[in-house]
Amino acid sequence: MKLLKKIPVNPPVPPCESAFEILEELPVAYIELDAEGLVMRANRAARALYPIEHGEITGKFLWDFMPSAEKEVSRAAFFKIMESGANPPPIRRTAYTSAGEFRTFELHRSLIQDALGKPSGVRLVSFDVTAAQFAHEETRQARQWLESVLESISEAIIVTDALGFVRTVNPAAEELLGWKAKELIGKMVEEGLPQLSYTSGDQKSLTHRIALERRTKGIATVLDHARRELCVEISTSPIVDKESGITAGVASVLRRVEEAG
Repeated sequence: MKLLKKIPVNPPVPPCESAFEILEELPVAYIELDAEGLVMRANRAARALYPIEHGEITGKFLWDFMPSAEKEVSRAAFFKIMESGANPPPIRRTAYTSAGEFRTFELHRSLIQDALGKPSGVRLVSFDVTAAQFAHEETRQARQWLESVLESISEAIIVTDALGFVRTVNPAAEELLGWKAKELIGKMVEEGLPQLSYTSGDQKSLTHRIALERRTKGIATVLDHARRELCVEISTSPIVDKESGITAGVASVLRRVEEAG
């Protein structure tokens, strides 16, 4: 009988690099800490982060590279992780880097376990989020500044989004309409400010769609929070995004009009 040559089902797999050789080439910083918090391993990206004058990062406590105010917090957090035995959520920490400045990093951590399943250290990957955090802080400060400006204006202002939902109500509008901002925000403007009549110089009506398209000005009779009739002058302007040119909403200024007689 003729014997058939046996063909292997799975071809031989070439030997792979060790796990840490692969980690060495990662473009993000990878570090392993032992149970005491000492750096046992650090890949090329991690080593490049820390100043040469501080010496080799391996064998040092990671929190030694942090601002004084964060050192004890970071140290306490590390030992809390070791005691809990659970993988912690991402956190942000500041470290002094080879660029000669403190940078903010987002740390993603997981426990290293020994043969008995007990925590023996922590591995972490860090991402530099300094620029993102700075941009977020700038946005937050700009928003706070805008909110302060709106609150200081003596005339009633209501801001709606492109769909007509109320997004901002300043204190003067609360006083004029009898609504608290938290009650009015999230409502459709037609629901929170029902319009009984409207007259303007161009003899056109006022709707949210029209207010999105152009500036308007006219006299309206509306219902306040107590369902009382209120005569107001309403001036509206579309809010246009500077970068995209898209109309994002409408800003309305309301002034009480004293009716004759």
